[in-house]
Amino acid sequence: MDIFGIPLQAFLGQLLLGLVNGSFYAMLSLGLAVIFGLLGIVNFAHGALYMIGAYVAWIGLEFFGINYWLALIVSPLVVGALGVVVERTLLKPLYKLDPLYGLLLTFGLALIAEGLFREQFGVSGQQYSVPELLQGATNLGFMILPNYRAWVVFASLVVCLSTWFVIEKTRLGSYLRAGTENPALVQAFGINVPLMVMLTYGAGAGLAAIAGVLAAPVIQVTPLMGSNLIIVVFAVVVIGGMGSILGSIITGLSLGLVEGLTKVFYPEASSIVVFVIMAIVLIVRPAGLFGKEK
Repeated sequence: MDIFGIPLQAFLGQLLLGLVNGSFYAMLSLGLAVIFGLLGIVNFAHGALYMIGAYVAWIGLEFFGINYWLALIVSPLVVGALGVVVERTLLKPLYKLDPLYGLLLTFGLALIAEGLFREQFGVSGQQYSVPELLQGATNLGFMILPNYRAWVVFASLVVCLSTWFVIEKTRLGSYLRAGTENPALVQAFGINVPLMVMLTYGAGAGLAAIAGVLAAPVIQVTPLMGSNLIIVVFAVVVIGGMGSILGSIITGLSLGLVEGLTKVFYPEASSIVVFVIMAIVLIVRPAGLFGKEK
């Protein structure tokens, strides 16, 4: 069976690949949206945190025997702690300044992190094996579905929707949103706003680390993996609406599918289709698809 002259198995394979990429887009853009929406920081170091998360998993396996499942816990904790240190020591003094200063600082941090890992590990990628439980594939009749790719999509959806629920539907989320809009008033009620800000940045960094661990068995772990992805992720955030949690999730997954379909019908445009969509959205709706118009 063919779809527009494309064999069904090839079509669905590209669609699955697009959905997997979209899962990474959604998780990374979610972390960016959380940090920007709640703290107002354009965190250009997010790609570096994603890369560090993957390296923590690889180093843990190679030198300390930490398996994949434990890495899903250890890596976000390590990278989240690193994010807390960065927020307290470097970003905190910049909150009252123009957001451009935060962007330049995080961009510099990303370059430093990439340079350090290139110096230590080189530019060649490191292999991270798929955990034994998720090896193999499932025959769906019309296509062969790799078990690990199915897990990536499922895990990404669980993490993204859980984060959205916490921020939008719980008392903690309401405190976070109120603390960013009127910190003096919220602090007057006895809530430690600086602590919330610190933990929010750490949580955003942890989300990037989880994406890095999920990506490690799919792609090679390399110092360049973050910089290769972060520009696309920023485009996803802009299209969904800066600071929109739900917008980042829906847009990330959707653009992954669009990118996968573009590789089927017009492969030459697959690397730019996201940016073409971003340009159109900015012309029609500058605040993004799910952003709030001022």
